[in-house]
Amino acid sequence: MTDIKITERPEQATAAIRGQVPMAGLADFFSHAFSDIMAALQKQGVQPVGPPFGKYYGQPGALVNVEAGFPVPGIIDPAGNVVPGHLPAGRIVEATHIGSFDTLANTYADVESFFTDHKLKPREVMWENYLADPETEQIPENARTQICWPVD
Repeated sequence: MTDIKITERPEQATAAIRGQVPMAGLADFFSHAFSDIMAALQKQGVQPVGPPFGKYYGQPGALVNVEAGFPVPGIIDPAGNVVPGHLPAGRIVEATHIGSFDTLANTYADVESFFTDHKLKPREVMWENYLADPETEQIPENARTQICWPVD
């Protein structure tokens, strides 16, 4: 069983790119988005204040409504497709997945069981913090993805 907890988080300003992406195209979307965002932040003299994230709007289907970004210290100026945004405040269910994205569904199943067991209602929008990305982590089994899912 995954270690799952409920935390309280303040709203966090972000710099992000949003898109409708085929599931098979997520890795490319994230790679290009993170690169474009970092370039825009450098031009503004802004440094991220946390790890990259993927924010998901609703349940994924053939297309995923997703936003890739970084938390930042304050509201940024829009730059091309890079826009200011936020990660929501409130009660958040958190779980850290250790391993490749291939087994991430197992951790999501544990989180959904946690919702049921604790009679929690998840919100439509949730995000993943990429603490050790499999693209850069030499050993995919060491990758760490923090699931953050707001609840009512």
